[in-house]
Order: sequence, then C-alpha cells, then structure tokens
Amino acid sequence: MYLKNDRVLTALSIMLDVAFHAGRSGVVSGADIAERSGLLRRGIEPILQALSRGGLLDSVRGPKGGYRLGRSPRVVNLYDIAEAVSVKDAGQSSQNTDNPLNKAVIVPLWGTLNEGIENQLKAVTLAELLQQAERSGLERPRQAPISFTI
Repeated sequence: MYLKNDRVLTALSIMLDVAFHAGRSGVVSGADIAERSGLLRRGIEPILQALSRGGLLDSVRGPKGGYRLGRSPRVVNLYDIAEAVSVKDAGQSSQNTDNPLNKAVIVPLWGTLNEGIENQLKAVTLAELLQQAERSGLERPRQAPISFTI
C-alpha cells in the first residue's frame, strides 16, 4: 500500500536529494541528506541501506564517502524507489475478510487504488523530478572543476 507511506516518501526525498546534489559522479554524505531533509541521521540510515541493497544508491566509504546514484536518473522510476523500501504486509491482517461489505467493496476498491498508484509511480522518473526542481528555480550545486598542480 502506498497511500501515506512515510518510509516511501522519505526514500523519494532521499533519492531526489542525492540526484540533485551529487548525481552519479559526486558524493553526498548521509549527514548532509539528513540535515537538508530535517530528519535524524539514524532515522534515515535503514532507508539508505535499503536503497543501496536495491542498487539505487552506491555507498562510498572513507572520509570523503557518502552516497551517489547507482543508476541514471532517466531509468529510475518512483516505483523502483518505493519497492526498494516497502515492507511487505504478510497476511494483511488489517483486512477483515469475514465482513461481506469489506470483501465485496473495500478490498477490490483498495486493490484498484493501489494499482492506479503503482502505474503513476512507474510513469515518473527521477530525471523528471530533477527537471521539475530546475523549472521551479532551484539551482543544482556546481561541481568544482578539477585542477592539477604539479
């Protein structure tokens, strides 16, 4: 279920933050992500790990470490992100299937709503969100040019 799923919303926010501030070549620290999102670092750590396990983020170790996109924003859709962090509801105990109204009306309706949301999530890519951010006037940080001194 995707309606008001805080874990999915946080994951979408994290992925957009990493794409906006680091992309595939730069690295952004978990502490910076947490600060910009107004969340606690320890609160987003399980989500960062799930996104890394799902191949959506690459984790870079070391003093200049952090996270960068694991795949191009053009091929990552919002459904991929939601699936990487969703906790599957085993048994779905909240559905009272003994109630005939629930069984005949609510359960099928909820399934249709979920399917519609899934289709909408599949239709939007991370690249589209980046374009929307730029259209709204937000400027992506510029990568400092590499300079070599001999």
